[in-house]
Amino acid sequence: MRLLFLVLFVLVGLIQYPLWLGKGGWFKVWDLQRQVAAQRETNEGLRARNAALEAEVRDLDNGSGAIEERARGELGMMREGEVFVHILPQNTQPPAGGASLATDAASRPATPTRASAPATPAARPANARPASGNAAGNANTRH
Repeated sequence: MRLLFLVLFVLVGLIQYPLWLGKGGWFKVWDLQRQVAAQRETNEGLRARNAALEAEVRDLDNGSGAIEERARGELGMMREGEVFVHILPQNTQPPAGGASLATDAASRPATPTRASAPATPAARPANARPASGNAAGNANTRH
């Protein structure tokens, strides 16, 4: 009787092994279900991306507004006569090559308000040359 019970117990164990640990066992099924769920999530994200790209393609095909927006944003293009103004976030230093309005105004020499008024020596900057009618100003010019 003990021998029969032992044989039956071993046979039940052998039958259960493929069910739990075999090629198509429960552990493998659970792992595959997890992989399928992750792939479905990825597919949903890609579907949303494809829908956005399709909408962008339709916009580019149907109108010039999307083309103009892309040219302005990605290529930095402007229309004739437009002025580009870049507003920096607060507490951000301007780029080294760029100049601000305050430094531009301070670095420019003062100019007379009327173009027809003759420049007096007091109003002229120190490194400015005298007017062309003066003989001293024509000393370095060729005729």
